[in-house]
Amino acid sequence: MKKFIAITLVVVLVLSMVGCGKGEKNEANEVNEANEANETQEKITLNLSTPDPEDSSITASAHEFAKRVKEKSNGTIEITVHPNGTLYGGDPSAAVKQLGAGTIDMLFLSTLLYANFVPEFNAISIPYLFDDTDQLLAYLNGEPGQELLEKVGTLDIKGLGLWTRSFRQITNSKLPITSPEDLKGLKLRVPNNPLWVEFFKNAGASPTPLAFGEVYNALQLKTIDAQENPVDVPMSAKFYEVQKYLTISNHQADGWVVGMNSDKFEKLSDEHKQILMDVTEEVQDWKLDYDNKQDKEDIAALQEKGMEVNELDADSMKKFAEISKELFPTFKDLVKNDEFFQLTLEFVGKAN
Repeated sequence: MKKFIAITLVVVLVLSMVGCGKGEKNEANEVNEANEANETQEKITLNLSTPDPEDSSITASAHEFAKRVKEKSNGTIEITVHPNGTLYGGDPSAAVKQLGAGTIDMLFLSTLLYANFVPEFNAISIPYLFDDTDQLLAYLNGEPGQELLEKVGTLDIKGLGLWTRSFRQITNSKLPITSPEDLKGLKLRVPNNPLWVEFFKNAGASPTPLAFGEVYNALQLKTIDAQENPVDVPMSAKFYEVQKYLTISNHQADGWVVGMNSDKFEKLSDEHKQILMDVTEEVQDWKLDYDNKQDKEDIAALQEKGMEVNELDADSMKKFAEISKELFPTFKDLVKNDEFFQLTLEFVGKAN
């Protein structure tokens, strides 16, 4: 009897050891298979171009984007950021074309520059259209923004999302601007977009379309008196060296298209596609917080550099807004889509 019990215990012990060994082996196999899957997954290398300098808001956001994509993909997506328009010679129209052709993989470019290809983007920059950044963000994430992203697809570009940009302000070398009357005769650089030209012409300035790369020299040589951009631009481009006054006018909104060549996006795995989409959404929030903090720091820094800062009061803002409203028929023609123009006005509560 004792012998039988002893044999039984030995058998049970052996079987349990075999079972444990098998379980450990299965667990080890699963880990190895996971590691092998990660190692064999195709590694993707992408270039990403931005139009502004290394210390600008959009380039900082690009680096944050690249970092998060690399982390989420366990290093299987590597993105190299190229600032200052170096991949396209500083020509934004060429940048959009190169992105569609695939010689640029990814591009973060202003919505106002996409308006040359998709006129509906002009709607975003109608002066004094948005009450605040929250309303702009809702617009970009809502029905109008989604429609704009779909239209980008006609350019062989995958619109991963839209990001906010700080409202635009005015700098000049002549005087503090407190009302439209102060703009009279001021030679003001504007982007090569008729929306800017019409608004500032009617506000009394002499709008001068000029490529951004030429602005500093033109200000220095005094062939122009003023320019307008979000405050990170005069800081990063060192316009404080050739400008005396900064006016917080919040006169126009702008945004950023997070774009990728469509063919290259479609060739990605579903997992990689989702990572890019998720990070685009995450960095939208990150950039908004970054800009809010950075704008305050930039205004303070510009003052330290010798610039005088003034902010338009409510009455002055209303005068500028009335000039914009008078031009709504002109702006509608520039948008070239009556239905989308009306959708925009209704979204922000400014439809007649």
